[in-house]
Amino acid sequence: MSDLRARVQSVLPGIRKDLEDLVRIESVSADPARAGEVRRSAEAVRALFDAEGFRTAIVSADGGAPAVIAHKVGPPGAPTVLLYAHHDVQPENDHADWDSAPFEPTERDSPTGRRLFARGAADDKAGIAAHLGALRVFGDDLPVTVTMFIEGEEEVGSETLPALLAEHRDRLSADVIVIADSGNWDIGVPALTTSLRGLVRMDVEVRTLTHAVHSGMWGGLVPDALMTLSRLIATLHDDAGDVAVDGLEATPAAEVEYPEERLRAESGATPDVQWIGTGSSVERLWTKPALSITGLDAPKVDGASNTLVPAARCRISMRIAPGDTTANAVACLQRHLERHVPWGATLSTTVVDTGEATAIDATGPAYDAARAAFAEAWDGTEPVDMGVGGSIPFIAEFLDAFPQASVLVTGVEDPDTRAHGANEGLHLAEFERVVLAETLLLRNLGARG
Repeated sequence: MSDLRARVQSVLPGIRKDLEDLVRIESVSADPARAGEVRRSAEAVRALFDAEGFRTAIVSADGGAPAVIAHKVGPPGAPTVLLYAHHDVQPENDHADWDSAPFEPTERDSPTGRRLFARGAADDKAGIAAHLGALRVFGDDLPVTVTMFIEGEEEVGSETLPALLAEHRDRLSADVIVIADSGNWDIGVPALTTSLRGLVRMDVEVRTLTHAVHSGMWGGLVPDALMTLSRLIATLHDDAGDVAVDGLEATPAAEVEYPEERLRAESGATPDVQWIGTGSSVERLWTKPALSITGLDAPKVDGASNTLVPAARCRISMRIAPGDTTANAVACLQRHLERHVPWGATLSTTVVDTGEATAIDATGPAYDAARAAFAEAWDGTEPVDMGVGGSIPFIAEFLDAFPQASVLVTGVEDPDTRAHGANEGLHLAEFERVVLAETLLLRNLGARG
């Protein structure tokens, strides 16, 4: 253990440099103008694994973004481990919200320790770096056969991932799949992600008029669309704040304590706001449905005229519990809206996108190896089996494509990473533990055969 820890520390400076070089590439997959940067990012990732003696290729399917597949053979009879991460990143949005340039990695203090700040510094180029660090520790003496799969369109929904998995099934087949795109429970407390909620996004429009009319002449008789939509939105939750859409599934959550002060600090909730819903906090965050209004089309207050608004539109973002399906959730939501639209208004709905929920059977030799590795890397602290309220739909694709494999969901993030937001940051001390944990995991998997 002391030898492996020393070897991890010896490779970290080079890994840090490689991570910073990757971060400087603006591989925003959602921006068509930066498609060349996404390609450049894939080429940079390929070069990193070329240098480690991997057989590499850049691949794509159905016109999707470039991904990297790399392969290196371990000892005869050793298991094959697929290591996943993604090299594309979220848009950086308003640069004014950042304390340093979003694509220039900058180290500075945070309330929880030293961090490296930049878009992609954690999500998920640090996942690539963690894989690379563990592999460099072993060099040409890998304890297992390793296949790398570094995707290029995770941040835009992995639309062509099923085609990639089908086209390269033989090259990607593995005994164990390690997906480094999640996080840990807290600074100093590792985790294995074992459940993720699914996602349904739907645009909803109500129309009460063919055109706008004078509010003084027609108000009191004709309902305006904003008021009508507001009443419809209000039916989506009961008085306690639970989702009131019949037919959705909910499941129990692990018995994990989430202290009130931590909930307040990490959520950014104002001091007097009350939590919504019933059940434990982790059930409400991980294993029960949730529904939010994430967008609303309406006239601005400044300049609003005295007219009845003829049509109004909102976007519903609904997270569905592990064990439910998007097909069921869409049907339940559609049925609820049709039953509750008031005053005979015309209702129109459009499904924007969906992503299936995931529940992982976190038992077996691979999970035993992972838990032992995490506890060793975190100096005796056992990993938490953690749920995630957000959605990573591609994990369900891996489970479907490779049912014989053990799928481990790990990651480099922590509660203050701020992935997808301004000032995304990688906790540097935790990153070292992540690299050590993956090194120990590969060792354990090789020893167990």
